[in-house]
Formats: sequence, C-alpha cells, structure tokens
Amino acid sequence: MKFNSKDLDLSTPQVMGILNTTPDSFSDGGQHDCFDSAVRHAAGMVKSGVSFIDVGGESTRPGAPEVSVQQELDRVIPVIEAIQQRFDVVISVDTSKPEVITEAVRAGAALINDVRALQAPGALAAAVSAQVPVCLMHMQGEPKTMQSAPVYQDVVGEVTDFLRRRTNACIDAGIDKGNLIVDPGYGFGKSLAHNYLLLAQLSKIQVLGYPVLVGMSRKSMIGKVLHNEVHERLAGSIALATLAAQAGANIIRVHDVQQTIDAVKIVNQFLAVQQ
Repeated sequence: MKFNSKDLDLSTPQVMGILNTTPDSFSDGGQHDCFDSAVRHAAGMVKSGVSFIDVGGESTRPGAPEVSVQQELDRVIPVIEAIQQRFDVVISVDTSKPEVITEAVRAGAALINDVRALQAPGALAAAVSAQVPVCLMHMQGEPKTMQSAPVYQDVVGEVTDFLRRRTNACIDAGIDKGNLIVDPGYGFGKSLAHNYLLLAQLSKIQVLGYPVLVGMSRKSMIGKVLHNEVHERLAGSIALATLAAQAGANIIRVHDVQQTIDAVKIVNQFLAVQQ
C-alpha cells in the first residue's frame, strides 16, 4: 500500500507505534503530552524499526471527555510536522474530526485512523479530499458509554457487516478501494468474550478483502484475564500481538514497539518455514 511517497508491504505484519499527545489516555496519558517528549518518543520508535507512528490528540478510553477542535489541532499538528521533518516513517493521525484530518494530512500525515469510521459530520468528505489511506474502525456506542453493557447477537457478523457498509460508503464517496484498511475495534464496545471471539475469527473479517489493523495493546482484555494493572500488561500484549500476526493481521498497533517487532520477526520466521 502506498502512503504518500512511501510504499509498505502489508503481506507481512507491520508494527504501528502509539504516540498519544494527551493527558488522559488510559495507558500513557501525560507521558508524551509536551512537544519535546513526544518527539523523543517518536525518535525511539523509529530507531526500533516501527513502520507507522499513530499520533492522537483526543483520548478514546472508556469515559473519556471530548476535546475541542482547536485543542486537538494544537496537540497533534506540531508533532506531526516535527516527525515528518525528522524521520522516515509513515505518520498516522488518530482522529474523527474533519478539520484535524485536513490539517494533519497537510502537515505530513499519510494515514487517517478513525475510531468512528468517518461517520462524524464532514469526516468522509475530508478523507475524500485528503487522498490518503484510511483505517475504518468498528465501535459500538461512544467512548463515554461504550463499555457499560455491550450486547451483540453475533459480534463477528455484526462487526463484519458494519465494516462492509463503511468501506462501501467510502468507495461510493470516491475513496479508492486500495486505500482502505479495517479494524475490528478491540475494546470499543466489546466484552471480554467479544474481544477474544473477534481475534479467534479474524479470518471472517479478512474475507472483506482489506488489510486488517488490530489494536489490543495493554487493554482490559488482558487485565481481565491476568488480573493486573495497565503497566503490568507487556507479556499479555506480546501474546496477543503474536496471535494476531499468526492469524494474518497486517498492522499491529502497540505501545511497546521494540518488543512487538521482535515478536513479529519470530512469527514471520515461523510462517516462512511453513510455506
């Protein structure tokens, strides 16, 4: 897939590093919400060999409050500009706001990563104009309430149907099919059982024919099994990244970049000898 001037081979899993410029993200809130810290963290991820850096300026953790357009722009645009100027890496912007989509792409972002799948007013039009790849994620409800009592009759079928509808809407609006990525949305309006079923049956989402991004790093689907806190979830995160890579996920979005890259290299070696 082409991301501005950079081509990435998604036939083997690529690692996306998370860079939250927020004070309240569930795992690393406040760690990189100043410019210098954010750029240092980006430099470390690039040195580790990350393929993508996903820059976000609004927390989407359960119960997270919304932030204004200007506040989000102030958080992400200087960081995107700095990364674009300093490093050879694909920059992703984690946003749902059309104004942030437009300005982030102008600043150097080459992927739009939207937890609301371009459903916010004006977001789809902004993505069409931006002419860069888009990742569409499934979420039941909104961040403030999504984990209160998620219910599905058939979680895999319903998530797949939603992603089919949103990809079709994007194509109808003028986005090239080859510029679309899908994300099942682990932890976004899903119970523990829903999350693991979506991982176990990832092949049913892959049938849609789009690259699949997964984001399970440090999430409660680990904590509820291991009964530990966010900062104790490295082993669980690596286990899930390994399972996702084996299942054919194309992009794995994580906090712990170096450890995940090492795990993915082992999976790739294992898969290579099976071919």
